[in-house]
Amino acid sequence: MRRWLLFCAFLTLLVPAAPAAELPAVGRVEVFFTPWDDAEGALLRALEGARHSIHVQAFLLTSRSIANALIEAHRRGIKVAVLADREMAIKGENSQLPQLAAAGIEVRLESRYASAHNKIILIDAESEAPVVVTGSYNFTFSAQARNAENLLILRGNWPLAQAYLANWRRHRDEAERWQP
Repeated sequence: MRRWLLFCAFLTLLVPAAPAAELPAVGRVEVFFTPWDDAEGALLRALEGARHSIHVQAFLLTSRSIANALIEAHRRGIKVAVLADREMAIKGENSQLPQLAAAGIEVRLESRYASAHNKIILIDAESEAPVVVTGSYNFTFSAQARNAENLLILRGNWPLAQAYLANWRRHRDEAERWQP
């Protein structure tokens, strides 16, 4: 039996993994590399353009500029919801999550995983002009000023936005509500 299990495990290494979903490459792609490019500025402009909703998945959110943009969007009537890594929210200095929650934004913490390491913002994901923001870029001052990171802004790919939104909702359903 043990040999059979080892053989099966070996076979899985030989067979390439299929992608979770194959999606069409449509829309427009913007790419930024920090510290040289103004990734935060591009992200703030994208948030300002939101018309309906903003869904955030953050490993760490300490950028006051990004937090202020989310609060401003919420005040404009945009539905804003945030998922964040519980460990980083607790021990991360300068977390902006308390300010977001105090402003009335739904904040939930992910604790199921060793690390909820997603860095995603979905803007108007269910509209005809969705925006998916992703990459290694943490939503922090250091991501722009000190780190070597990348940010992709993917516009106009509805199937991609739906895949990310479904994943966001799956994580939200497992997350616990923010408790100050």
